Amino acid sequence: MKLVSRYIDRDGTGRVALIPENPEDMWHAYNLISHGDTIRASTIRKVQTESATGSSSSSRVRTMLTIEVETIDFDTQACVLRLKGRNIEENQYVKMGAYHTVDIEPNRKFSLTKACWDVVALERIDMACDPSQNADVAAVIMHEGLANVCLVTGAMTLVRAKIDVTIPRKRKGSTSQHEKGLQKFYDTVLQAILRHVNFEVTRCILLASPGFVKDHFFEYMMQWASKNDNRMLIDNKSKFLLIHASSGFKHSLKEVLADPAVTSRMADTKAMAEVKALENFYSILQTEPSRAFYGLKHVLKANEGQAIDTLLVSDNLFRSQSVEERKKYVKLVESVRDNGGIARIFSSLHVSGEQLMQLTGVAAVLRFPMPELEDEPLDSDEDSE
Repeated sequence: MKLVSRYIDRDGTGRVALIPENPEDMWHAYNLISHGDTIRASTIRKVQTESATGSSSSSRVRTMLTIEVETIDFDTQACVLRLKGRNIEENQYVKMGAYHTVDIEPNRKFSLTKACWDVVALERIDMACDPSQNADVAAVIMHEGLANVCLVTGAMTLVRAKIDVTIPRKRKGSTSQHEKGLQKFYDTVLQAILRHVNFEVTRCILLASPGFVKDHFFEYMMQWASKNDNRMLIDNKSKFLLIHASSGFKHSLKEVLADPAVTSRMADTKAMAEVKALENFYSILQTEPSRAFYGLKHVLKANEGQAIDTLLVSDNLFRSQSVEERKKYVKLVESVRDNGGIARIFSSLHVSGEQLMQLTGVAAVLRFPMPELEDEPLDSDEDSE
């Protein structure tokens, strides 16, 4: 994300101008923009004009529009953020108060004004504009006939290609059809890797599968690279890491990222920090349940006792349309940090973030046991959240 300008007053009001440059930047923009914020960006408007003779014609014009955001929709496939709201500034093509949709796209500047820039939103800008936050890990999760090619970034897991090829079964006395189907599958996966993985940025490419599928595919890929003199694959051979996975489905990525061999290769990435934090939470929940809690009611009680060592919270909770709801979670994050604890904000588009959302989206590991919290039931409201 490119930061063009930033003006934020001491009282928290202010405006920033940003240019998203890739899909992850679009995800950061989605998390930054909230209901009630003001967006200024260029958009296309269909304008009808009437001539002196009474005939009318329509044309499409590009104009700068300022709207107060009411609805936010993020299309992850098209990588477009669609914002709908009322026009709040004079414009020759759009009436004041008229509804209009503004599309935020990569490499297109927009200005965002908030009545209050909280600590979570400011951290999001710092993280998005840090050039080191790139997709430095790729993963190919596969089993015979199925593969998912993913990019793992600090904020999200992007499935770049899903390959589904029917492979005929081996028949008695003839395996030629099976071999042909397998070769077609391997070739499709190989082309997807060449198309979607940027070897200059990527530090590690995980090949994961049950059994020997990954080994056979890696052997096929290296033979292909040698035969076709593909220097990109040959020079980056050491970046490939072969790991066991239970299946070729996307959810198997969680167990792959938790593998010790992967942990050492990804030790300093944000994605790995999230996976480690969640693994630690589950481990303590099993061994010392009075030191691990989830659900807002229990976590707030633990925070009142200044007991939280690590707070795990999903960014999904900061996108609530209710300002009071958002403030509640921002205040919790600030309070935990003020008391010397660590607050980790998980991306709901990351596998670990998806899992955290199944636990109400907020959890905590405590410095000391609080057995009295175990007797307090979770609110039914929180369960539905």
